[in-house]
Amino acid sequence: MRTPEPTTDGLKLDFSGIWSYDPAPEDRGHAKIDARYGLFIGGRFVEPKSGRYFDTHNPATESKLAEVAEAGAEDVDAAVAAARKAFPAWSKLPGAERGKYLFRIARLLQERAREFAVIESLDGGKPIRESRDVDVPLVAAHFFYYAGWADKLQYAFPGKTPKPIGVAGQVIPWNFPLLMAAWKIAPALACGNTLVLKPAETTPLTALKLAELIRDAGLPDGVVNIVTGAGATGSALVNHPGVDKVAFTGSTAVGKKIMESLAGTRKSYTLELGGKAANIIFEDASLDQAVEGVVNAIFFNQGHVCCAGSRLFVQESVAGTVIRKLKDRMQTLRVGDPLDKNTDIGAINSRMQLDKISGYLKIGLEEGAEMYQPACELPGKGYWCPPTLFTNVAQSSRIVQEEIFGPVLAIQTFRTPEEALEKANNTPYGLSGGVWTDKGSKIFKMTGKLRAGVVWANTFNKFDPASPFGGYKESGVGREGGLHGLMAYLNLE
Repeated sequence: MRTPEPTTDGLKLDFSGIWSYDPAPEDRGHAKIDARYGLFIGGRFVEPKSGRYFDTHNPATESKLAEVAEAGAEDVDAAVAAARKAFPAWSKLPGAERGKYLFRIARLLQERAREFAVIESLDGGKPIRESRDVDVPLVAAHFFYYAGWADKLQYAFPGKTPKPIGVAGQVIPWNFPLLMAAWKIAPALACGNTLVLKPAETTPLTALKLAELIRDAGLPDGVVNIVTGAGATGSALVNHPGVDKVAFTGSTAVGKKIMESLAGTRKSYTLELGGKAANIIFEDASLDQAVEGVVNAIFFNQGHVCCAGSRLFVQESVAGTVIRKLKDRMQTLRVGDPLDKNTDIGAINSRMQLDKISGYLKIGLEEGAEMYQPACELPGKGYWCPPTLFTNVAQSSRIVQEEIFGPVLAIQTFRTPEEALEKANNTPYGLSGGVWTDKGSKIFKMTGKLRAGVVWANTFNKFDPASPFGGYKESGVGREGGLHGLMAYLNLE
């Protein structure tokens, strides 16, 4: 496995479209990052009332990228007040006019796609190939999709009178910062709501860059407000009496606390939480295709994916072949600099997350599982974890039952479809799953009985703005994407 050392943060994009590096960190070319960022409230950037700032770092080098404002309760008050002030005019604006703003945001995102992709990889650690080819195009696609619905809400819900809810408080995670912002901002605006968004404290830069783009798009002041900070900031936003709707994506533990805090209030909410997806391979599947699907399911974005296929179930008759092919494929994966276009697995998002993953690797070994990692030399700086798989694991094992949120795969075998279903559904989560087989009837049988909100057949981790996303059990409440994403931001009378 090739593992290049991380290079300097400074970079530029030459006219041939090839990523190259600039030795001067202050010259970031198409990826300009300011030394300090304020809060985006009422259409402009302002200093936090407390005067406090925190640093955001590049997880591949541990170097500081920028200082970011830490919003306190007073700042959240100001952001909610700005959103509430802007709500009457925005909600009464004809849908076609709201749609024009969303179209404009989408087009600006396309024009500045390179800049957003680079910053997403710098701040989050994900490979530039994923940021460039997956994340940013999907972000633009979501704004385009919901722009098209803005003037068609009455046709989307026949017999109903759709009305915006009001001010939305939105809290997003660090694994897909820009995409999660689009998932929440686009439908909220299309439906006529105003909002306050809080990005994760470890990955705030693309949300703040999006604020610049929203300002450049001419969106009325206060319609979108972005406040940065840690848990206290998010709590102040969720519990603010001026917020009418809460949208949260993150851990199940935090989601449960939000549900408790909102109990008895008038606020509506959607919660997209954790997962422990089952990926099931039958003996009649195309095994080479399935192995590629498994790699994409668990090692995409370093496993920092709520719907990652972190549990693999293989039919006994082909288990040896699949595991051998999977190990061979893992040997070819390239771990290293996220800004190298050939990198497959980038940096773990933070020291805290790396410590959590390392703790689960230790737990797996202590529970008697067999661990495999391809031989590789990890970079000296930054947060890194090689792709890892465990075999000989029990159904009750913690690495099978608990979300690790890293590039770690637990493999079990099964004999019959009924056994696979029983094991797959035996988890507190129900967000996603996958089935690999050459038989259409088996696909329908399995997908219909898997207790998961999203199930893929002979593929994995494929998304479309028109498709709803969400889970059952401890994987959340409500859906995002498609018409369901509109329903979450409307009162239907």
